[in-house]
Amino acid sequence: MRKSLRSPAHDQLLTLLRDARERAGLTQAELAQRLGRPQSFVAKVEGGERRLDLIEFIALAKALDARPADIVRTLEPTVALPDRPVRRGRRRLIVRRRSPADGGTSSR
Repeated sequence: MRKSLRSPAHDQLLTLLRDARERAGLTQAELAQRLGRPQSFVAKVEGGERRLDLIEFIALAKALDARPADIVRTLEPTVALPDRPVRRGRRRLIVRRRSPADGGTSSR
């Protein structure tokens, strides 16, 4: 899977978060205060300089009085899978036979 940073889906997520903040009537500083983070954190997230992990995303959505699932549901159609599946190498199972020295039995 390609990295999502600066992808159309990532840009859409940033737009959704910024729009949700503006609909809530919050400034970046007010949202940051709700999160217990500096204003620069919100600015970096909205500017695409800082990525969110899942827990941070949920906290951010809650601070916006938004449901995380609604944001994901809106975003989901913009996330695309690769055109072709990634080819994986074949895995081989290696069976180690125990020798008599290891406590195994000898087969003749």
